[in-house]
Amino acid sequence: MESDSAYAIYDKFPVSRGHILIIPKRHCADYFDLDFSEQSACWVLLNEVKEIIENKFHPDGFNIGININESAGQTIWHAHIHLIPRYLGDVVEPRGGVRGVIPEKREY
Repeated sequence: MESDSAYAIYDKFPVSRGHILIIPKRHCADYFDLDFSEQSACWVLLNEVKEIIENKFHPDGFNIGININESAGQTIWHAHIHLIPRYLGDVVEPRGGVRGVIPEKREY
C-alpha cells in the first residue's frame, strides 16, 4: 500500500505476525526532519494499514514505534514507523508496552 509520500511493507524480520513498516518516500534518517505533510502521510497510511492487519491477522492490540538515532536503537538510517500487532499471550507480562525499551522502567 502506498500514497504519494509514503509506503508500507511487511518487516523482513517481524516481531509478530503482520509487523508492518510505514516508510516515507523521501530519504531522511530522522523522523523529525520530515516535513509536516510527510509525517501526516505516514500516519494516514498507518491508520489504513492497521485496518488491513486487523482483518487479516486479528491481533488483540498494537504497539507503534519509531527509533530515532543510535542511542534509541535505530539501525536503518531511513525514517520509518513500526506497526507491531500484539496477541494475547505473546509475552508473559505485556504491561508497560513500549516502556519496556528500558526494562527496569517497564513496570510502574
